[in-house]
Amino acid sequence: MAQIVRHLEETVAARLRTNAAVVLLGPRQVGKTTMARDLAERWPTGSTYLDLERPADRRRLDDADAYLRSQVPRLVVLDEVHRVPGLFEVLRGVIDENRRAGMANGQFLLLGSASLDVIQLSSESLAGRVAHLELGGVTADEAAVAGIDADTLWFRGGFPLSVTAPTDSDSAQWRADLVRSYLERDVPMFAPRIPAETLRRLWTMLAHHSGGILNASRLAAGLGVSSPTVGRYVDLLTDLGLLRRVPAWHANLGKRLVKAPKVYVRDTGLLHSLLELDDLNAVLGHPSAGPSYESFVVDNVIAAAGGRFQAHHYRTAVGDEVDLVLVRGGRPVIGVEIKRSTSPTPSSGTRRAFRDLAVDSAYLVHPDTGPAYDSDGLTVIGLTELVQRLRADHD
Repeated sequence: MAQIVRHLEETVAARLRTNAAVVLLGPRQVGKTTMARDLAERWPTGSTYLDLERPADRRRLDDADAYLRSQVPRLVVLDEVHRVPGLFEVLRGVIDENRRAGMANGQFLLLGSASLDVIQLSSESLAGRVAHLELGGVTADEAAVAGIDADTLWFRGGFPLSVTAPTDSDSAQWRADLVRSYLERDVPMFAPRIPAETLRRLWTMLAHHSGGILNASRLAAGLGVSSPTVGRYVDLLTDLGLLRRVPAWHANLGKRLVKAPKVYVRDTGLLHSLLELDDLNAVLGHPSAGPSYESFVVDNVIAAAGGRFQAHHYRTAVGDEVDLVLVRGGRPVIGVEIKRSTSPTPSSGTRRAFRDLAVDSAYLVHPDTGPAYDSDGLTVIGLTELVQRLRADHD
């Protein structure tokens, strides 16, 4: 198995060349630190790496202003930057002084696992000085280059240490440990008042209905809590990069439309762990196989789109739907319907939905690895090829 090369690494480097600071967000263990260290080792002015979970590294920032100024012109990588929230004000002063001295860009690479806090703090303190990027799981095209087949990636998920584990059993154990770590470590850190066991039950319920319309009232009844409480729990899991909410597209099309968002467990390896599915055959025989595959495709397509589009879903009151709609400039541009079948056939409702949306490109994604083909105006295509097309359009 070859090393997994992440497409985002060159994007991070490019943003550092044009911005004073870059914030790289993503779940724990998704590969942010590995990417940052690889990039820092190649940085032409040298680099310094601090892990702010380590007390010794935090102590270096007791006088953060003096320490950070002493590192010029090195690239300073600050990992788990949310651990020191007051740091952003200091960074602004250092960045501005460095700019006046002629060092405009490539000063700081900030890594964070809790997106909402880091985005808010960095946007407030570093406005005009920072770019934000998100690293998700390994994608189908990255896995293919590394010799990992799509079914293995789907089953094990995109966390690098899970997908590259020696055996499925090792991967399953790693994912179970990660779920436990999130509940025992991250939840108390970011939301100490949320009971970990209740959050696990919600996470598992959402795994059973990944890709479904978010129904907070139904979830609240199952948990014995209020709907606003469910909303806070979903917010936390979304902020940690573990869930994705996809809002409905409901422009004025003269139709009665579903306006509630869909919610996905983003990593299918964690989804399968929550459902206690220990091998691919167990997944294929489970009622959640189709929704799980939809979750897998949605996360891959959004990652490959590279922030150029807003992601939505489309569903009418009578059930005509397209799973994923990529919108740019207020207009649906790409539609993606997903079928876990080697001989996919779009329903009449899907065809009506595509006509409603009038997208430029309509895709029907399925697991087959054969060449794409046209079917009455829809391009039937494998996931890896679609991801490659989207990246090529981006490049």
